[in-house]
Amino acid sequence: MARRPVRRAKAAPAVEVHIEQPGPTEFSDPFVRRELARASVWLGLALAIIGVIVLAQPLMLIIGGMIFAVFLDGGTRLLGRVLPIRRGFRLALVIILGFGFVGWTFYIAGTTIAAQFEALRAVVEAQFTKLMAFAASLGLIPTGNSLSNIGQQLLGSVGRLTSAVGTALGAFASLLVMIVIGIFIAAEPRLYDRGVAWMLPLRHRERFYALGDKIGWTLRRLLFGRLIAMLFEGVGTWLLLTIGGVPMAALLGLITGLLAFLPNIGAITSGVLMVAVGFSAGTSEGLWAIVVYFFVQNADAYLVVPYIARKTVDLAPALVLAMQLLMGALFGILGLLFADPILAMLKVSLVELSRQRAVEDAAAEAQSPG
Repeated sequence: MARRPVRRAKAAPAVEVHIEQPGPTEFSDPFVRRELARASVWLGLALAIIGVIVLAQPLMLIIGGMIFAVFLDGGTRLLGRVLPIRRGFRLALVIILGFGFVGWTFYIAGTTIAAQFEALRAVVEAQFTKLMAFAASLGLIPTGNSLSNIGQQLLGSVGRLTSAVGTALGAFASLLVMIVIGIFIAAEPRLYDRGVAWMLPLRHRERFYALGDKIGWTLRRLLFGRLIAMLFEGVGTWLLLTIGGVPMAALLGLITGLLAFLPNIGAITSGVLMVAVGFSAGTSEGLWAIVVYFFVQNADAYLVVPYIARKTVDLAPALVLAMQLLMGALFGILGLLFADPILAMLKVSLVELSRQRAVEDAAAEAQSPG
């Protein structure tokens, strides 16, 4: 009997297994969330850099308004120690007294100082020409038309530095904007604190309020110290130059007091003007101007500034100068004006954040077993 061939069943074809990978809309996947967070950080950093470059001047005006608000808030708090009235009335009184004093000062001394400004410009130009001619006679710089070229380059640098408020109208508009912003913030500071804190997670808001109080405390004392230094240098320079018979003593005292708000750079600028005007009147007046400059600056540096630094935040002079140069190059005259307060805010923020992190780490170690 013939055996039938056995048919073997065909093997089923292999099924290709395809594993789906999470797409960019699968936010529940940890990998996607992690990559999205990284991309968001880099994108946010790029947008922040672009925003700072494009919106440099408005940012400086906002910062200036905040600094002016600190001035008003400090005066309001100080007035509250002697006048137990509502904060709004104290703020209005500070504004009236402050602007009244400034207006009275310029009204009383305006005619004399305005007449002296043109004389000061002529004296500085004449002394600069003499100095360049003396340097050329020693072979330190080229002679001829290059002297005027050097002067034009210096004036061009000053023009670039003041490009943010290049005209009188622009300067007035910028000042008005900062004043209005400062008054609004000083009127209701807690409203703006809560507005910024609302954009933060709940777990970080208490830390934000503590950091804001510390920065405000530091800035109030720093700016109050700047006012004391301005008053000391301005009045001291005016009195001593008047005693020595140096012309335009009141104008030089006013300029020295205003420039005292700028550490390092302001002192150098006022000193150059003071010595130039002194030597224009004679050798003895020029030497007296040098003595006055070093006396006032050293008294401020070794008496006023150390006391202020102990009460606020100690900033290294080289660090302040570097910050001024950087802010002046990036943001012009407004950056130069606000470099010192911005540096103080950055330092206080970094110190407080590191201190809070150390406290949290110590608490975590204390709670950990073993």
